[in-house]
Amino acid sequence: MRVRARRHRVLAHARSSRADRRRAPQRPPLARHHAADDAVDAGMDLRLRLGSRWEMGTRLTVAHDQDRRRRVDDALIRGHRLAVEALRSGPGSAPVGLTLSMSDYQALAGGEARADRLRHQSEDVYLQATGGDDFVGVQTYTRIRVGPDGMLGPEPGVPVTQMGYELWPEAVEATVRRAAAATGLPVLVTETGVGTADDRDRIAYFSRALRGVRRCLDDGIDVGGFVAWSLLDNFEWTLGYQPTFGLVTVDRRTFERRPKPSARWLGELARRRSADIPD
Repeated sequence: MRVRARRHRVLAHARSSRADRRRAPQRPPLARHHAADDAVDAGMDLRLRLGSRWEMGTRLTVAHDQDRRRRVDDALIRGHRLAVEALRSGPGSAPVGLTLSMSDYQALAGGEARADRLRHQSEDVYLQATGGDDFVGVQTYTRIRVGPDGMLGPEPGVPVTQMGYELWPEAVEATVRRAAAATGLPVLVTETGVGTADDRDRIAYFSRALRGVRRCLDDGIDVGGFVAWSLLDNFEWTLGYQPTFGLVTVDRRTFERRPKPSARWLGELARRRSADIPD
């Protein structure tokens, strides 16, 4: 069963790559499945900020070909449907679903149409493909503010994380509500957290995020789980070990692992199995 599911996932990747290359006479640009193309359209660099200094600026090369984009999306969705079929063929009867990276898109005056388009391209096409699944997973970290000319940077006065985006745990509640409304499925929060050197910010982040989950539960939304990112300080893509998301710090020379106060705070909350979130 696992082999078949992995095979379908690999096939989906291969088919999306072929779809991306078929129309390009030379090495194709990277086809993105989210809102990066709108940032480039607006002439924006996507930058990752560490502390108070710009440490890295990245410009994404994006395929401005909507037909290619649709073909890539179709291949990924077909891969998901094939994997669901393989997993449900047995043995066992584990629940099956997909998990989707989502953001809390917030439109400023004049940015409503653009926000809707960004949201549709990066999220709706996949939420609409969950028919017949047992759950939908939500991965979320922040909000995205959208004006009439495209995505905006952090709002003045709102703290930013080591990744450069806003510290905005309310995105968890917003995306859980949206995923539930769009699919009618139970929701799992499969990934959320904050890159920060101050563990007090991490506790505050999870406290605010979990209060949002509690409000969802109070409103009758079926939220089946919450996964904190991450257990250990991890290797974070192009930024390496500089951002620290972990509940446990790791000495990269000795590999000693030391739980942070946030690990004890979250562990105690889990042991109490209480819906009351402490400060």
